[in-house]
Amino acid sequence: MTVSTLEREDSRTITKMDVLEAIETRRSIGKVLPDLPPRAAIEEILEAASWAPNHHVTEPWRFVVIAGEAREAFGEVMARSKVAGMDPAVKDIPAEYERAKNKALRAPVVIAVAVEIQSGSKAVEIEEVAAGAAAVQNLLLAAHSLGLAAIWRTGDAAYDPDVKAFLGFKPSDHILGFVYLGYPAIVPLRAKHTPAAELTRWLGWDGPGA
Repeated sequence: MTVSTLEREDSRTITKMDVLEAIETRRSIGKVLPDLPPRAAIEEILEAASWAPNHHVTEPWRFVVIAGEAREAFGEVMARSKVAGMDPAVKDIPAEYERAKNKALRAPVVIAVAVEIQSGSKAVEIEEVAAGAAAVQNLLLAAHSLGLAAIWRTGDAAYDPDVKAFLGFKPSDHILGFVYLGYPAIVPLRAKHTPAAELTRWLGWDGPGA
């Protein structure tokens, strides 16, 4: 198959098919092997994330990579957050605590992605959050392109001040989620995909295909 390309002004060639194939074949994979990916791969993934578009070039994204024994401490703080408001008459608190704590161990690498809100910034806060989400998408696509599995999770822990403090974030910062990374242990199928044509309205288009 011939790969379609675009020529840029700096004379470098961008391969379109590689990007489109990564977008179409990426899946959220929650079951991974315990093997630790090389640090160089994680650094490459984070570098890809940091090229996301952002208004006023604020680069609001921040990353915390959690691996090894640090996952134990992370699991503890997430578990405390989970059970803090539970009624022991309704929930088995020790069991819920253990279940929440072990979530941090389900992948060899966890990357917390947050948006740091700068006081006095010209950027609108929701736009900063949108830029952070774009960074997460870059991260997920880069992981997939390197043969790694990833899944983006949020939950109550993402909004907990204690979890934010543990990761070095301020209460005003936004944790966009936790990306669990590793080598895939399964080959998932996409559950649903609605074609863009069913979700799009065209206004004023009079070019080819009209």
